[in-house]
Amino acid sequence: MNTVKTIGFTVYSDDLALIPIRDNVCRVINTISPNSYGVSTRDKEFERALKTSDYLVLDGVYFAFSSLLLQGKNIKRNQGPDVFYHFIARLNQQNGKAFFLGSSEGTLQKIRERARKDYPNLTIETYSPPFKLEFSEEDNQQMVESINAFQPDILFVGMTCPKQEKWAIKHRELLRANLVICIGNVFDWFAGTQKPIHPIWFKLRIGWLVRIFLRPEVFKRNIGNQMLFFWHVILIFLKIKKYDTRSYNWTR
Repeated sequence: MNTVKTIGFTVYSDDLALIPIRDNVCRVINTISPNSYGVSTRDKEFERALKTSDYLVLDGVYFAFSSLLLQGKNIKRNQGPDVFYHFIARLNQQNGKAFFLGSSEGTLQKIRERARKDYPNLTIETYSPPFKLEFSEEDNQQMVESINAFQPDILFVGMTCPKQEKWAIKHRELLRANLVICIGNVFDWFAGTQKPIHPIWFKLRIGWLVRIFLRPEVFKRNIGNQMLFFWHVILIFLKIKKYDTRSYNWTR
């Protein structure tokens, strides 16, 4: 398994096909981007969730700027849509079970309808959690019980960053699922409730630019975090700033 360590994070840089769907323990796949890096500088629980993910994959291409500039190493792109469509196609071939946790009941209904059409060999279950800044213990228990009653091969979580990443890591040991994959906005793209970005723009590495036009409010909300990432990388490159290089275990 190839990984690249950069500014304190160990990022998976290999083919998604090498990640097993069925294993002896529940494993979590999270993504990292300049925005999530910026959030992690203020949210230590989120930072720990990213650093203790079983697989931390590149969301977009720009977080790889840090490894390219500081170490001369690129990171293989495995962003959210790539991860989702790769694993749901594999699961369909295996007649597997997928659970979708997050979003509204209306969006989940559209996900179920599209999944039945595009991935007919899948067995699907969904759960719409309450829209709250923080879940209660009862909320969390209900989610865990619903997932465990279904025992999915893959649990897809779409509750926005950083809530979904922290929830997945916090409950990893309690879940009777093989893989937990946090994919956020992909729920809406797959359901059709938001216009998806055409894959060609991701291949041209300007998917972020298209998203600015589609959802400028997201860009305005995240621009501070993104600029903080680039600023920190430049300071480290100029040896003005040192980064804490504490190691975290990759496998459990």
